[in-house]
Amino acid sequence: AQPMIERFINIYWKPSVKKLDWTWRRHPMLLIGGFILIVMGLIAILAPYLWTIDPTAVDPPNRLMEPGADWWFGTDYVGRDVYSRTIYGARVSLAVGFAVGAMSVVTAAFFGLLAGYFNTVDLVIMRIMDAIMSIPHILLAIALVSMVGGSVPIVIFAIWFVTFPRAVRVVRSSVLSLREEVYVEAARAIGAKTSRILWYHVLPGTIAPLMVTGTLIIAGSILTEAILSFLGAGIDPETPAWGSMMADGRRTISKAMWVVGIPGGFLTFTVLAINMIGDNLRDILDPKLSRSGT
Repeated sequence: AQPMIERFINIYWKPSVKKLDWTWRRHPMLLIGGFILIVMGLIAILAPYLWTIDPTAVDPPNRLMEPGADWWFGTDYVGRDVYSRTIYGARVSLAVGFAVGAMSVVTAAFFGLLAGYFNTVDLVIMRIMDAIMSIPHILLAIALVSMVGGSVPIVIFAIWFVTFPRAVRVVRSSVLSLREEVYVEAARAIGAKTSRILWYHVLPGTIAPLMVTGTLIIAGSILTEAILSFLGAGIDPETPAWGSMMADGRRTISKAMWVVGIPGGFLTFTVLAINMIGDNLRDILDPKLSRSGT
């Protein structure tokens, strides 16, 4: 067993540690952003076990209590615990952000491949994408949520619908250059099927820009959900969400800054962490930037 363990360490453990050390030295913000995002994810998952109470429980006698030993983050204008609402609000924001990001990446890969590789399909798909992008995305999202309702799945669909066209354009631009590469021409010359060319030769070249775009979409979706909730056009106001908490705190901001500042701080740190990850991923995955830094 000892030689097997040593072989595992030499083959997998030591190179991983060396690569992690290289990443930390070259891109410290990537690891910092990843750490913050992991902490936020753990907070969302473990919310019931982090000494929280019912985030919707109203306690009028204890309204607008300052942060202290009894109320860690204070209370809002109806006596709800800001700490519990902030912790549970992480679930909504992260769920919306990552769901929209995953859906946008998948749909962008599908439609972007078709639009970039087939000229006739490109005319149809890109005109539809241009039509969606011509409408301000916040107004379109508000209209979609207002027509159907303010549940979490509806908000996810509305934000995805106004977000994914931009990701499609990113994939399409990559495919337009990749389809002219020598290895794609060689695969086409030997009679490879179009589906095989797209899956094995073109799609891998779009993964790097998709990863970077996906992180930007996640951050933007979290902000969009907060804006919708702040405007009262998002998720049910009873559901704890950072945007709705900030909206509720507007009326008492002069007396209770913590009602707006604490969820706003969590929102800022989460979006900042995701943006740091996306920015550093772009530096790592871009060959030109990687060579210039060596």
